[in-house]
Amino acid sequence: MPAFTRADLADLNVFMTIVRRRSFRQAALELGLTTSALSHSMKNLELRLGVKLLNRTSRSVVPSLAGSALAERLEQGFQTIAEALAELDTHRDAPVGRLRLNVPRDASRLLLGPVLPGFFARYPDLQLEVAVENRMVDIVADGFDAGIRFGGTVPRDMIAMPLTGELRWIVVASPDYLRRHGRPQAPGDLLQHPCMRIRLGDNSPYQWELGNGPQAIRLNVSGPLGANETDTLVEAALNGLGLAYCLELYVAVELRSGRLEQVLPDWSSMGPPFCMYYPSRRQSQPGLRQLIESIRALGL
Repeated sequence: MPAFTRADLADLNVFMTIVRRRSFRQAALELGLTTSALSHSMKNLELRLGVKLLNRTSRSVVPSLAGSALAERLEQGFQTIAEALAELDTHRDAPVGRLRLNVPRDASRLLLGPVLPGFFARYPDLQLEVAVENRMVDIVADGFDAGIRFGGTVPRDMIAMPLTGELRWIVVASPDYLRRHGRPQAPGDLLQHPCMRIRLGDNSPYQWELGNGPQAIRLNVSGPLGANETDTLVEAALNGLGLAYCLELYVAVELRSGRLEQVLPDWSSMGPPFCMYYPSRRQSQPGLRQLIESIRALGL
């Protein structure tokens, strides 16, 4: 069995990243290196092996015939290494290291906020860095270990682990608004009321989804306010500006206190759960499994 140097393993990892990303620039972003450093690594690797591994053009990078064969075998080996490292978590008293997450604002409030005090009390040697933003990002290219999104929006090449059950979306308004303007009795009535418009991460408008199954409908509502995060929309509803559409979980306290009331309860809509997602090759990220378990323990 041949002996491997540290340079061999590092360069093979660079090679696999380039093959997967089909781009020196994207691979450099993922690995936190410069494109010139990656080019230097590949030249050294090809020189040591005596075989051309990559065919590079001005637009793309593709493996050679020999490179494709090597990549296929290496994928199996790196997967075995990742699984072996992941199993080490069962032998540690607590995870150690840094975990970088990208999450939408709703998930930050509903999922991370409630669990973090207890989580850090149990795992004091873990560092968690969270970027809160509603726009979709490439978590690999942007250097994140994992992300949280609604199940229907997770990229297909990622591993997705549900954190909650299906989520209920509802329409709410303040009692004062309903006294002044009346209570909608059917979905079409919403078109006669000022509605807080949701903006998605790409700034496109979100149509309100009402009902489930064959009876489900979508409404392109209108109103004086649009925002890309829930706090602003709910606050406007609390102040009597109009109707808001949001997760039932997000306004559970306001509903119990009577500060908000659900409108058209028979037309609530069930949607995909929040999911933690990550590349399959990153199964051994410190604390990820424990964080997933902590969030699931909320029972949402």
